[in-house]
Parts: sequence; C-alpha cells; structure tokens
Amino acid sequence: MWLTTESDPAALTASSVAKRLVGEGRTAHLVWNPRTGETVQLLPATAPAGGELTPNLPDRACEGRACITITVIGWSDAPFTDAPLRELAPILSWLDTWEVPRRWPAGTPPAGLPSPRERARGERLWARGGHFGHSQVPGAHATTPGAVSPDVLLGRAEALPEPARSVPAPPPALPVAGFDPDGDRRFAGAASG
Repeated sequence: MWLTTESDPAALTASSVAKRLVGEGRTAHLVWNPRTGETVQLLPATAPAGGELTPNLPDRACEGRACITITVIGWSDAPFTDAPLRELAPILSWLDTWEVPRRWPAGTPPAGLPSPRERARGERLWARGGHFGHSQVPGAHATTPGAVSPDVLLGRAEALPEPARSVPAPPPALPVAGFDPDGDRRFAGAASG
C-alpha cells in the first residue's frame, strides 16, 4: 500500500520523515524518497503498521499474510511516478520476496477522494492482493498517493530518465597500432611465412 507524506522530497530525507513518524507514534514499513533513493525501514514485513490505513475502523493493515505500507515523500497532486524513481528496483525486489503480486487490482488511484462507486468495489479488489494506493483501501478517506501510474511504479512501463548531468564527453578513442577500423587485425612488424 503506497501513500505520500504531502511534503517536498527536495526538502526532506527519508531518515527525517521516519523519525517524525516514530515521534508521532505512527509507522510504516518503508519510508522512501524517490528523488534521492534513500529508503528507511521502520518495521519488518511481518509486523503490521497498525492504525495507519483506516483509523477508528477495522484495521486493514492487520489483514492478510503481509500488508506492507510504503510512505513516499511527495505530493498527491504531483504524482511521484512523473519524476525519476531512484532506487525503486530494490523496493520492488523486496516486495517480490514477500510474494506481493505485481498488479494493481483497483486500477490507477484517483487524483482526489475516490467516488462512492469506487469505494464500494474496493472490498472485493482488496481481497485479491497486490498494490494499492491509500485512497483505494476500503474504509480509508485518503487522497494519497494521488494519480500515480501503476505501470511505471511496478516496472511495466518506461520510467522517466534520470535528469541529464553535465558530464564532459570522453576523449575520442586513440588509434590502436595494428588494428584496422574495418575489423581486420593487422600485426605490425609480423613476418609473413
């Protein structure tokens, strides 16, 4: 289950958000800053992030073999999948080890609160397992993570490239003695026999 902090990933580290969550008596399994790739694990996958998904209702975080929450530093009105996702692959690999299927049963999360119709069908979809936005958890009244792209997040589509860095071009290759650019090797000074 993915949610956002509603804060600027350029201004916060995953460590500072993790400390804030602990200080507030809240938790998550992972806190991830997609801009820097920094990830902090607060809980093992076997421990529920109780009370985080549906406060004052049946605790959805305690359902299933593993219900893993990932707190992403970002905004719901600016989907984090629209920017580079540094160090996403290790997170997905970790989720794979817990047999979280790489599917998003409820479809793309809404940009705001889900409609009553979407909330009504959420129970059936939740039972299928896979990845969900916090806004798609049955009983939750959340808007996070916003309209993220499940295909980009789960690695089935081309993620945005890393921003270009000003790295000088390498110098041109030096000619190699005895090598023909057409692919024939020539050994300078070799005697023919």
